[in-house]
Amino acid sequence: MGSSAVVTVAVDEAGRMSLKALREAIVKSREEGKTPLYVNATAGTTVMGSYDPLEGIADICNEFGVWMHVDASWGGPAIFSGRQRGKLKGSERARSLTVNPHKMMNVPVTCSFLLTDDTQVFHKANSLPAGYLFHDVNGQKEDSEVWDLADLTLQCGRRGDALKLALAWLYYGAEGFEGQIDHAFEMAGYLASLIDGHDDFVLVSSSPPPCLQVCFYSAPGGVLGEDAAENTRRTRDIAGRLIGRGFMVDHAPGAKGNFFRVVVNCQTLKGTVDGLVKALEELGREG
Repeated sequence: MGSSAVVTVAVDEAGRMSLKALREAIVKSREEGKTPLYVNATAGTTVMGSYDPLEGIADICNEFGVWMHVDASWGGPAIFSGRQRGKLKGSERARSLTVNPHKMMNVPVTCSFLLTDDTQVFHKANSLPAGYLFHDVNGQKEDSEVWDLADLTLQCGRRGDALKLALAWLYYGAEGFEGQIDHAFEMAGYLASLIDGHDDFVLVSSSPPPCLQVCFYSAPGGVLGEDAAENTRRTRDIAGRLIGRGFMVDHAPGAKGNFFRVVVNCQTLKGTVDGLVKALEELGREG
């Protein structure tokens, strides 16, 4: 369909989809004679780690008969945590959902899933009527469950990604995954609290952050300049010099130039967080 068929939906200050804007976009498109057919919600955005209001999005999708997809590639595994799973409330109402266990769950790359509440949809969309490829199994009917994964995908094949997750699940167990994810969220919260309480940084994320990313500017004395280009130069320069200290961090564009985007994981130690903040403080004061 092309990018021209995509309608962007406004978000709030935390990067979460606006329900009001979503409804207005659907209504406007229908008034223009178009057919809104798909809403892409996100559970854990790439930069800020924001979780869209999935319950409200599901209500709107049901009202207008629109397919609801949740991109939970990054933040989906929070479902394992009793403390965090509330962020995914409403995801069970989605028609499809993507999740990458190789991200938050530390499963060997690549490990990616596209899940649905009805595999027949994928089968009807992707199946090829080629007698030399796929065959009915024991008189399998069109509306029965599909077991041949190759007949469900665009590639006519499927990597054994599920085995990686299955082995990790057997080894750690659901409680093991929960402990790892809870630890990662604790480390993200700890880093955000250090940044928020430090005179040399300006926190962009909330404290605690919604996911495992902590975003902030380096601003000695707590004063962030208005020159976005200078802020970007400063961020990039410090990020480059951090490598010599043993840290690799990302940065992303913001309203006042690029800010640091630090991502913790299930193996991040408190001492590592302390060391990163100390290195950032020292490099920031060097200019």
